[in-house]
Amino acid sequence: MRTYLHINLNDRTVEKEEMEGEQLARAGRYHIVKTMLDRNLAEVDPLGPDNPLIFSAGPFAGSNFSNANRISVGCKSPLTGGIKESNAGGTFGFALGQLELSGLTLYGQSDEWVVMYIPKEGEIEYMSAEPYMGKGAFETADMLHEKFGTKVSLCICGPVGEYGGLISGIAFTDPEGRPTRISARGGVGAVMGSKKVKAIVIDRHKMPQFHDRRKVMDSVKRYGGMLNEDAAIKNFSMLGTAMVADMTNHMGGLPVKNFSGGQIVDTNVETHKMGGDFIREQNLERAGETTHACMPGCQIQCSNVYADKDGNELVSPLEYETIGLLGTNCGIKEPDDVAKLNAIANDLIIDTIETGAMIALLMEDGQADWADVEFMEQCLADIRAGNERGQLLAQGTARVGEHFNVKRVPVIKKQGISAYDPRVIEVTGISMMLTAQGADHTAGNLPAYDCKDKTTEELTRASMDIQTNCAAVDSLGICVFGRSVTNVNHDFIVEALNNALGTELDSKWFYDFGIETLKLEDEFNEKAGFNAIEDELPQFFYDEKLEPTGKQARHHYEEVRQLRATWYAEQAAGGD
Repeated sequence: MRTYLHINLNDRTVEKEEMEGEQLARAGRYHIVKTMLDRNLAEVDPLGPDNPLIFSAGPFAGSNFSNANRISVGCKSPLTGGIKESNAGGTFGFALGQLELSGLTLYGQSDEWVVMYIPKEGEIEYMSAEPYMGKGAFETADMLHEKFGTKVSLCICGPVGEYGGLISGIAFTDPEGRPTRISARGGVGAVMGSKKVKAIVIDRHKMPQFHDRRKVMDSVKRYGGMLNEDAAIKNFSMLGTAMVADMTNHMGGLPVKNFSGGQIVDTNVETHKMGGDFIREQNLERAGETTHACMPGCQIQCSNVYADKDGNELVSPLEYETIGLLGTNCGIKEPDDVAKLNAIANDLIIDTIETGAMIALLMEDGQADWADVEFMEQCLADIRAGNERGQLLAQGTARVGEHFNVKRVPVIKKQGISAYDPRVIEVTGISMMLTAQGADHTAGNLPAYDCKDKTTEELTRASMDIQTNCAAVDSLGICVFGRSVTNVNHDFIVEALNNALGTELDSKWFYDFGIETLKLEDEFNEKAGFNAIEDELPQFFYDEKLEPTGKQARHHYEEVRQLRATWYAEQAAGGD
């Protein structure tokens, strides 16, 4: 049994809900959308007092179950206007589990800016956030660690979230205390800012109770063995997510200069400098860390600590999505340049995908040359200052594109498209069209899927399958990077859940759970007023051939939505 905290910021009262069994498994994405629907919140003002901010940890949180300590943050998105679940690594989900908490929801809005402290014993404490206001993630974290010590986990709203910037996320501390694990997408930081909560500090304590602790520990060991034997996991462990840049560049699906190209060719170097191979070797030479666990217990360790030429830590982590959108999509070819920008963005706690997509629009509009790092730094400085220009830029890609009347704006549901050009990486493109989450690749990413000669129906089926698996693990607090193991071992995951929770779930439960989550998210967005046209790719993807492949987008929202409906009907009838 674990406790869920319902916290009313208006009067600082707390309602404690005891959860057990299958309730604890139905966490993350599922819990977020189910809560929003049950409370009839599809039409609320995302930055108003009626939009709750939900933090949900999975059933294994607090243990050393590899990559099973993710934290899900959710609400109605002020960026897209739809449902949003944005998950992150770090120690916050782990700390919740160690306090026997399954999560917490913030309701209403505080009258004054506060820092909240959740101790291992006693009631929630509130203190003035005045000393921390306007400060970035790192200074805030340093001050909070000085006050509360190091055996805590931090959740921080940055300066952009304070003034309601829609590119703002929420930062959580990693195992070493860096506030760099970010629930970045969808403007969740603006919702935290609207509630006037600058930070949440939570004690770390001890491993929580499980129904059968011995069997759970056996599951932890078995799962670790599966990860160690999997070739895809070994590659991620060695090269990190940056290795995806090598693959997408080779395929011609890497975003380059506002999605106008799909590949960087550098004749001066043998290895693609913005890819995992080059970054690993350079980082090794500089004594950086090429493997790093973003959360306690993770064996994959696909993150990194990237060092500058003098061997000093420049940023942690340097990940593929940032390389693609804040890097190559803005014309950058040097990893040091994107790492420097990444470090600034981390301190601001902003979405590097949305930020990179937005800045590329400014470059296409003629406001700067491609790869003008000084211009990009000035954009970030304005965003930090919150001046008139900065507050405009902080509204994200869709709104900035509309303001400057830019014709090529790569968004779906007003959210910037992730670093996979949908003309080449077609299944991921379809997933971004169909998911209620906006243009979010993590909802259903298959970048290596062979799309050649495949029909729209075949690709949509592949998309729905991966979306289902992703919805399930996002609801269980498990990282999607373990999917080469989890996607083909549903029986094992369900067995581990039964051992942890004392449930008697059958093997079919995992997949059905994923489908149920997706359907609820679709229902929420429909009630929020979305229509099919908002699922369509921007027109330029259909009109322009992407070099070097010469491919154009060929899948349209009407067809893929109908194919999804057919797929759902088949699943309900027990189809394959």
